[in-house]
Amino acid sequence: MVRQQRQTTMPSRLEVIVSRLATFVIGLALLLGLDVLHPARVRTYETLTLDLRLNHLAVIGDSYTTGTDEGGLGPRSWPNRAWQLLSARGERVSADVAAEGRAGYGTPGDHGSIFEDLTARGVQPDDALVVFFGSRNDQGVDLGVLAQKVRNTFDLARMLAPAAKFLVIAPPWPTADVPINVLQIRDVLGTVAGTVGATFVDPIAEHWFVGRPDLIGPDGVHPNDAGHQYMADRIAPLIRTQLSA
Repeated sequence: MVRQQRQTTMPSRLEVIVSRLATFVIGLALLLGLDVLHPARVRTYETLTLDLRLNHLAVIGDSYTTGTDEGGLGPRSWPNRAWQLLSARGERVSADVAAEGRAGYGTPGDHGSIFEDLTARGVQPDDALVVFFGSRNDQGVDLGVLAQKVRNTFDLARMLAPAAKFLVIAPPWPTADVPINVLQIRDVLGTVAGTVGATFVDPIAEHWFVGRPDLIGPDGVHPNDAGHQYMADRIAPLIRTQLSA
């Protein structure tokens, strides 16, 4: 009987290299504690997008808002600069600014308007926020009359924009020696603002312009362009907080 010899196929050199490489990789994975049979899931990242909602708001004010020959006219006013700051942070704002030089809650401005008249023109039903700024022009107004005028203004704004929040900013003063009647205006505003649930800001207590003559024009009263940028830097975060709350 002739014994049939078993044919043996020798592995090729390439197969040997591949086999040894696979053994090396598995061994390295075990050494490093990796699970080669259950590879880790690839992590995905969510893309953060800007808030595309459009926030409607109104601003009621005096010459500190309109700007003057000292500074802050047109695009250099604090409202316009504040909108730019808010836009850079992803807040889309559509604003109606109703402001008049020399106006106050009880004092008619250059065109005969008080803040209540400006509120009637500037506040809209879909406003999310109404900003009231000022006014030092109410010096000389009887405090009882002033309190009633302030309340009438806030009540009108609430009727026109039922869902709006109120941000009430008292008048600033550029020096540390604030006249007593300006302090009284500040106190009346703070008291009435509290009764309607408004957020009240006191620039006098926060020393907005104290020690910063570089922010006030030559008349010693009104902010220059740098002063309007300063106010925008102060007020924009306040508005953003109100819109985000």
